[in-house]
Amino acid sequence: MSSALTITGGVPLQGTIKVRGAKNLVPKAMVAALLGATPSTLRNVPHIKDVQVVTDLLSLHGVAVDNDGQGKLHLDPSNVVRAQHADIDAHAGDSRIPILLCGPLLHTLGEAFIPDLGGCKIGDRPINYHLDVLRHFGAKVEKLDSGIRMSAPNGLHGAKVELPYPSVGATEQVLLSATRARGRTELRGAATEPEIMDLIAILQKMGAIITVQTDRVIHIEGVESLSGYNHSAMSDRIEAASWGSAALATGGDIFVEGATQADMMTFLNTFRKVGGDLDIREDGIRFSHPGTALKPIVVETDVHPGFMTDWQQPLVVALTQAEGVSIVHETVYENRFGFTHALQRMGANIQLHRDCLGSTPCRFGQSNYVHSAIISGRTELRAQDIHVPDLRGGFSHLIAALSAEGVSHVTGVELIERGYEHFTTKLEALGATFDVANS
Repeated sequence: MSSALTITGGVPLQGTIKVRGAKNLVPKAMVAALLGATPSTLRNVPHIKDVQVVTDLLSLHGVAVDNDGQGKLHLDPSNVVRAQHADIDAHAGDSRIPILLCGPLLHTLGEAFIPDLGGCKIGDRPINYHLDVLRHFGAKVEKLDSGIRMSAPNGLHGAKVELPYPSVGATEQVLLSATRARGRTELRGAATEPEIMDLIAILQKMGAIITVQTDRVIHIEGVESLSGYNHSAMSDRIEAASWGSAALATGGDIFVEGATQADMMTFLNTFRKVGGDLDIREDGIRFSHPGTALKPIVVETDVHPGFMTDWQQPLVVALTQAEGVSIVHETVYENRFGFTHALQRMGANIQLHRDCLGSTPCRFGQSNYVHSAIISGRTELRAQDIHVPDLRGGFSHLIAALSAEGVSHVTGVELIERGYEHFTTKLEALGATFDVANS
């Protein structure tokens, strides 16, 4: 049974909500605990589905995970064991996290297994980057009917790796594999997102030797063993920006406790260009509609420090309420505008294009992918029945339903729980009008 929301739109969201640890860091920090010879403590942990998935996967492998229910995890890897392939498959669900367990498990057990991977349908997200990385470190990769088995009977060794694109996941794979590998590793073309830097900080606390140089180059000197860590996860800059876009789209005023300026500067600049009002404080950021017409903009997604691709979808909803023509050029994922079809049914004037409409041609320009959008506004959104397609697109649909006149029925909202902690409780706190049901 899929959970569903019946939303009565047209009410500005107003009030205070709190964001905790980043969905794009916390699961990876939990995996890093596998590398330690002693227990780790992770704080500022959100209650989201991805945390439960990693908890289950770690528990299958003998890691004792204690969650105090208040945002603190204690992870003890002293009794790591092999897990049954069928159990891994059953607990992984549609998560892509299992691929990141491979490096630590190869160090500890000499083998690892990943089932066929799912994840949000926003692009190919190929795992070949990950497999190539693990092969560079000496892993043997074997395709089975049920998934992929890897082995490293002689252990992993350092390597020179150059990524064709600064993939966050592949960079995480290198970091988690190289810290205990024999010898030195050089990674070129690395991702340098704040979540990556926080993961590096965790690994350094554990005893890793990692140097981040200019031009996306990272050097890792392998060490024989690592200890556990004590760390407070960085706040979720994607969730914070999502609520900021919700404030714009609904004509609201939302204070996001826990939002941090340093990790969101590119979004904050864009928010101001659209015309939004900001009050940046030590304990969070207040996002509010100016009370006057929003301005159209041109925005291109990019790897850090560019405009984050996960900020794009909620912002598109807000841009339907801007006066004039906005252009959004998606350069990170080739299939991230599927969510706009529901917005078009709601009355949004959005045209999709295969051409690179931004100032910089991207790798999708010659590949026939629909990766640019022209949004003409302002348009009145009308309520519709919507099914959530993916995590960020799903939250964007919630924003659209909250902005629209009338009653929308939104199904499949359990996907949103992967990355937005207690989002229905937060909607209540902001004065949204909705009912929760099953469909």
